[in-house]
Amino acid sequence: MTNAGAGATTNGGAGAKAAAAAPLRLQHYLVMAGVAAAVVLACLRYAPPAAGYGLLAVAPPAEAAARIGVVAVARAADGGEAGAGVRDGLPDPAVVIFNFGDSNSDTGGMAAVNGMNINLPEGRTFFRRPTGRLSDGRLVIDFICESLHTRYLSPYLKALGADFRNGVNFAIGGSTATPGGSPFSLDVQLHQWLYFRARSMEMINLGQRPPIDREGFRRAIYTIDIGQNDLSAYMHLPFEQVVAKIPAIVAQIKYTIETLYSHGARKFWIHGTGALGCLPQKLAIPRDDDAAGLDSHGCLKTYNAAARRFNAQLAAAMGQLRQRMVDAALVFVDMYAIKYDLVANHTAHGIARPLMACCGYGGPPYNYNHFKACMSAEMQLCDVGARFISWDGVHFTEAGNAIVAAKVLTGDYSTPRVTIAGLVNSTLVPNDG
Repeated sequence: MTNAGAGATTNGGAGAKAAAAAPLRLQHYLVMAGVAAAVVLACLRYAPPAAGYGLLAVAPPAEAAARIGVVAVARAADGGEAGAGVRDGLPDPAVVIFNFGDSNSDTGGMAAVNGMNINLPEGRTFFRRPTGRLSDGRLVIDFICESLHTRYLSPYLKALGADFRNGVNFAIGGSTATPGGSPFSLDVQLHQWLYFRARSMEMINLGQRPPIDREGFRRAIYTIDIGQNDLSAYMHLPFEQVVAKIPAIVAQIKYTIETLYSHGARKFWIHGTGALGCLPQKLAIPRDDDAAGLDSHGCLKTYNAAARRFNAQLAAAMGQLRQRMVDAALVFVDMYAIKYDLVANHTAHGIARPLMACCGYGGPPYNYNHFKACMSAEMQLCDVGARFISWDGVHFTEAGNAIVAAKVLTGDYSTPRVTIAGLVNSTLVPNDG
């Protein structure tokens, strides 16, 4: 712009000619834009249907498409934010989900906020490219979205390609429930939601159309999966000191639910933490006495005991909230029972080495090294299609997440015993759990 101004000053005739030609250039650009738009619309209208990917299936695309049909991952190559249609000419999604959590449900937020260009093999199994998920494929939250026939959730902090019409994912890898434990702890995620909601209400009051309207916020399902990082940070302490820290973690989750409720939220889906003592990362920590520290399945007793204590207190807190929030549905899911079963009954799931990471360093028994982890230049990677529970020593593989999600969706591990699908159209779920 500076150069153009200087040219006009020194050469008035050239400037006059440029000014006269500007309307013609604008007309030319408008015509070309119209042609391009027509081509794009024609391609979208007459393009063949995109291949679908199966509900809860770790399977080739052709097999999966037959199982789910409607929920096609039409933009899987663009990070997986795809599915039920677009606003222009089609209804908005029937399901709205607001998710809060850590890396277990982070669909790309950490990568976006830190500017991380993650490389393969992350995402190799399903998306065929990295999407910011710390896994080789889909997470449990992705399978939940598929089961509800809605698109995968876009991260709140994703600058390009985000679509918030079916909800927002505030989860960030490394997040803690307690404030100060991480840059995007649960209180920060809550404030992000409050900002998103306030901005949406402002747009409505101005006569504009936000991604989610008032009804969308009211009928949305609010999912929370956090606390694992808090517990892990304390596990160097004596067990009783770890237990003493749990009430503060639970209190923060409880406060978050109360705040969401005060702003109209009524449907809550809360995940407990998994079997921390079965993670290769924890098992690879040097220890003095294997016989005393490990259970019959090779998992660390102390870590798992802390996880069970946390879940018991979180479940009890949900019971207390049900007594006060009589017009809300608060569902607690026992993720420990689900994830421990994967190890205890691994052969039934076709898994040969339940305590070994697929992507890591060091080989058996855990393939985990704290200084040469997955994505390092020296990583040791399992074959594509090999069935492992752990992807990188901390996070699950798509195969593991698929099994976990299948159990979550039955409602058999829920208190009250309901399914997440049952929350979608319900006005009130019995709070007698």
